[in-house]
Amino acid sequence: MKVQLGFGKEKLEVIIEDQNILNVLKPNNEITDVGQIEEVRRALQNPIGTKYLKDIVKPNEKIVIITSDITRPMPSKIVLPEVIEELLRAGVSFKDLKVIFALGSHRKHTEEEKKQLVGEDIFSKVQCMDSDRSDCIRMGKTSHGTPVDIYKEVALADRRICLGNIEYHYFAGYSGGAKAIMPGVSSREAIQSNHSMMVKEQAKAGEIDNNPVRQDLEEVISFVPIDFIVNVVLNEKKKIIKAVAGHYIEAHREGCKFLDDIYKIPIKELADIVIVSPGGYPKDINMYQAQKALDNAKHAVKEGGIIIWVANCQEGFGEKIFEKWIIEADYPNDMVESIQSNFELGGHKAAAIGMVLNKCKDIYMVSGLKDEIVKEAFLVPFHDVNSALNQAFCKLGKDAKVIVMPYGGSTLPVLDCIN
Repeated sequence: MKVQLGFGKEKLEVIIEDQNILNVLKPNNEITDVGQIEEVRRALQNPIGTKYLKDIVKPNEKIVIITSDITRPMPSKIVLPEVIEELLRAGVSFKDLKVIFALGSHRKHTEEEKKQLVGEDIFSKVQCMDSDRSDCIRMGKTSHGTPVDIYKEVALADRRICLGNIEYHYFAGYSGGAKAIMPGVSSREAIQSNHSMMVKEQAKAGEIDNNPVRQDLEEVISFVPIDFIVNVVLNEKKKIIKAVAGHYIEAHREGCKFLDDIYKIPIKELADIVIVSPGGYPKDINMYQAQKALDNAKHAVKEGGIIIWVANCQEGFGEKIFEKWIIEADYPNDMVESIQSNFELGGHKAAAIGMVLNKCKDIYMVSGLKDEIVKEAFLVPFHDVNSALNQAFCKLGKDAKVIVMPYGGSTLPVLDCIN
């Protein structure tokens, strides 16, 4: 069997003997007939839990539209024009609009990247800016003790509209919804407080109702209301296959249900070897982002198995504190122990890699990184996926069973205990 894997903006091909293949985890079904713009329009005309957007806003109100940064696959240039068209119908003018990129703890954009995200037309008509985690207004604290520190432009706005894509998140359960505000436009201190709950048992991919991280970030919205969301679910080609609009919880949950139907994949047994790719650019732009796919892969591998992590990582580690934690650790478990006593944003993803290494025999990393950088992360470097697979067979035996996850950032393996 030949399987193609996203690698940056290219594809790699891995060849596996049929008798070794347990499964290639792809979406449960594919919806191909949905026009992306038409689907966004349908969602806007069928809001869940709210009035129509044009009936919520008023002329002369200061409105911010919060959308994802360049590390996310959110197709803002498709969704934004439709949202803005609705606002214009309500009598809102371009001068009262601002588009804010929710950076969270990520780097700032170049002006060219901002234009790339929203399209030239919107960029020329609407002020587009990055959030600034150092320029926040404190609005209170959640019951978990998380400070509600919100970027000034968002905190002072009359109306807040949040855009995002819904996919699995390894400790918030799902992306989308209120995550545009927390951590999207929050301070570093606030993000650290919220994310410190990642070590709790229910803080995991696919869990939402009992997830303490999700509960905390949604409580933030009682201090800084979201007036309307538009969230989308994407296929592996990063095309919109579902859009939901309206209330930040009710509409979001509908999107999560749709995601589960497509991307929560039952498996009958765990594999000796899991080959996983985040799906290519931008999900593998750096190690910090590509980690999500690695975390999903841990649900498919046996104790003592091997994960082959295929991610270009053209921007290296991608986050300074993440890099610092990895470089300063002597052993993988050092990072896991440290996060429990000294939570630090950035270090949390290093600890997550340590937790996967506690389960696996090895993680082989196929990337564009220098070998010494990969080794610093306690990973085994490779520059060819088939060489990595051959080495895994040498370690675990020629009869080792393989699961391939070409869209590891999106698909969540769930062991089917009935079988």
